[in-house]
Amino acid sequence: MIEENTMQHMQLPSQIESISQIESFIDDVCDQFSIGEDHYGNILIALTEAINNAITHGNKFDAAKKVNVEMESNPDEICFTVSDEGEGFDFDNIPDPTLPENITKINGRGVFLMKSLADEVIFDEKGTKTTLKFTISAN
Repeated sequence: MIEENTMQHMQLPSQIESISQIESFIDDVCDQFSIGEDHYGNILIALTEAINNAITHGNKFDAAKKVNVEMESNPDEICFTVSDEGEGFDFDNIPDPTLPENITKINGRGVFLMKSLADEVIFDEKGTKTTLKFTISAN
């Protein structure tokens, strides 16, 4: 259980290499709040997918655009918000990657993974901000 309300922020350039920086950020957050391995993997994969989408689809690898990552905690949950400077996307009409016609497609699994691994995924009205919520229960 997280015992205090905390916020942390990091800004990343829109380069695929930036994704590697998030692992140490997540390591630090999980160590700071004694978040176990059961949540660590879900947080790592879901947050990596959100950042990859922001860099690739949101900012389209534009080095002048940044990806912002905010972490906010309270006693019951930890939330990560990823925002980009792109045009946004229609998050209500994402093809289901598990349907037969989409199984062989290379793209389209990031949002599915985020929704499968996080307890809640919230997109803002334009799709430039994604919030991933993870409920952290007491051990």
